[in-house]
Amino acid sequence: MNGPRALALAALAALAALPWVLARHQLSILTDLLIFGLFALSLDLIMGYTGMVSFGHAAYFGLGAYGSALVLVHSGQPVPVALLAGALLAGVVALPVGWFSTRATGIYFAMLTLAFAQLLYTVAYKWRDLTGGSDGLAGVPKTTLFWGGPSLATPHAYYFLVTACVVLALLLCRALVRSPFGRALQAIRENERRFVALGRAARPFKLVVFVIAAALAGLAGALFAPFRGFASPEVMFWVLSGQGLMMVLTGGIGTLIGPILGAMVFILIQEVLSSYTEHWMIFSGAVFVLMVIFLPGGLVGTARRLVTRA
Repeated sequence: MNGPRALALAALAALAALPWVLARHQLSILTDLLIFGLFALSLDLIMGYTGMVSFGHAAYFGLGAYGSALVLVHSGQPVPVALLAGALLAGVVALPVGWFSTRATGIYFAMLTLAFAQLLYTVAYKWRDLTGGSDGLAGVPKTTLFWGGPSLATPHAYYFLVTACVVLALLLCRALVRSPFGRALQAIRENERRFVALGRAARPFKLVVFVIAAALAGLAGALFAPFRGFASPEVMFWVLSGQGLMMVLTGGIGTLIGPILGAMVFILIQEVLSSYTEHWMIFSGAVFVLMVIFLPGGLVGTARRLVTRA
């Protein structure tokens, strides 16, 4: 058995065993880490493999959260139905946004994604009858796995659902980037002009991966709403998009597994520092500045360099 496969199996074994040794609060934190790991993974798909930096990715996380919350609050459907609704809502909204945004490149693309995200945030903030406005939607329940099936209200049951979604999303993204479609995305990232000169249009590829990434971010948001019990416009704000970028850079851009690890490190650092001082944002900012300077390839990139040298 090769090294990466052995590490993957060890990670799966650890994820399966941890719920039985962690306290309730610790399991809640781990579930939170996995949800935001999925969000960071979705951003890495467009940022690390296509070279498109989005400043508005949190909008799709928020759309997924609202899609899931509305289904669960008003119809009481099983959680997987709500997850599908959240992911589809994010993907459908991302289609016209991506169509306009992919007409631009570089910083212009980034600013368009930010503009659309702020527009969606404003809609969520003002449409009080549907979204609850600044108060959001509270009391989002964890219903069942399927009609008449087991409840997902227990921390262990919901943790395993989140873990399954993250693992499946990771496998999907891994297959995607290794496919001919994924190789085309990487060719666009390396030199879009050369890709176009070879007779291929880059924009359809960029639009498709933009929608896929948005749907995955929506899935993360759909998991977040019943886990936290609410959905609010704050999860659509640009601050979360910036945090997503930091998660990807911390873990290792263009590595898939790196952003998941980066999200875990990012949130854990905030959790630890906030428990010691009310000025934790200053110290966490300093930590991430040092990581970007001294670990330019992120955690995974640095680990790969060390293994290569050894």
